[in-house]
Amino acid sequence: MAAFLLFAVFLIAVAIGVPIASSMVLGAAAPVLLLGEGGSLTQLVNNAFSGANSTPILAVPLFILGGVLMAEGGLSRRLFDFFAYFVARFTGGVPCAVILTCLFYGAISGSGPATTAAVGSMCLPFMASLGYDRRWSAGLVAVAGGLGVIIPPSIPFVLYSLATGVSTGDLFLAGVLPGILIAISLMVCAVLHCCRTGEDRAQIDAQLAPIRAQGAFALFRRSAWALACPVIVLGGTYSGIFTATEAACVSVFYALFVSMLVYRTIRPRDLFPLLRRAVSTYAPLAFVLAFATAFGRVLSLCGATRLVEGFLLSHFTSPAALCTALLILFLLLGMVMDTGPTIVILAPMLLGAAEAVGVDAVHLGVILVCCLSIGLATPPFGLDLFVAGKLSGEPPMTLARRAVPFILAFGAALLAITYVPELSTFFIK
Repeated sequence: MAAFLLFAVFLIAVAIGVPIASSMVLGAAAPVLLLGEGGSLTQLVNNAFSGANSTPILAVPLFILGGVLMAEGGLSRRLFDFFAYFVARFTGGVPCAVILTCLFYGAISGSGPATTAAVGSMCLPFMASLGYDRRWSAGLVAVAGGLGVIIPPSIPFVLYSLATGVSTGDLFLAGVLPGILIAISLMVCAVLHCCRTGEDRAQIDAQLAPIRAQGAFALFRRSAWALACPVIVLGGTYSGIFTATEAACVSVFYALFVSMLVYRTIRPRDLFPLLRRAVSTYAPLAFVLAFATAFGRVLSLCGATRLVEGFLLSHFTSPAALCTALLILFLLLGMVMDTGPTIVILAPMLLGAAEAVGVDAVHLGVILVCCLSIGLATPPFGLDLFVAGKLSGEPPMTLARRAVPFILAFGAALLAITYVPELSTFFIK
């Protein structure tokens, strides 16, 4: 009864438009106040504080700050120029260069909306000048921006690690092949579209002539600092040189070094506004994570975790069956819930049942994060759609229709990731 009341109050609050953090507070407090179950209000407050008072969670704001510094440092432009030099000469090459830029920028920011904003603000006007449909281009960037939460370092992977105790380094490595597979699927979709609708090759060649004139070596030298960031973070984390939180610190100092001393695109007087922007981005998430921790602990005290685990094990007895059910659940939740609270609440509840039927904990994390990354580009609350809509001046729902082919391509890759666990565990076995 207590678990039912908790979920009922939470879902009703979300349905009527109460902010997600407040909805979790109401849901967690309901069984405590009305039934006297799930602990006490004092425990609820202490759980919220303990959820925020964690050293590993510092990785999240630090990765956000590193992404803000890299975005202001103009790294997305250098990445795009580098990839455009090699692929833009082919049919569909410019959209492919955009997808590759999202792939590598995601390895800098760790965030889907940040990737969409940084790449979209630069690429959407450029693609429009080349004759590409603005809505189609914005739909492409909205879906490709989801790569920012799959390619390491990924903020959702850090949250999954905090919620379940799974190694952050293993999760980072597990995201590499799935991220590449999704990027390839999106590029195939983009090339097929360009083959069907055609491109203005004369305009494309004229616009890209200055890039090609620089030469491959000069472009590589300009973009090498951006390309090296994921190598440093992932290599240092997995080799044991530093933890995920220390890796986030490294990414911040690396971003400062590259932006202020190498590219010289950030001046000392710019730092305070950038710090303020990072704080304003993280502050709402901090409240959500704190209350999600309290919400999850009340769930456990009410026996909801045991109920969910028992239900799953009684109805799904094979890894494929359970993965199918979770795939559908995660895709639906990704449309209506934010990534952070979804991971913090659901991951501990589902992990026991998943491991009981033979689903690897790392593989479960990859499935969860990939599903939620699709949710960033699906209505009604796809955050990447709203970011891309603001950049393109188009309604988000209009972009959602143009993004459907890319969402289907993403979904095809997701099916392979779900049912071929070796794609996630290849580098950690």
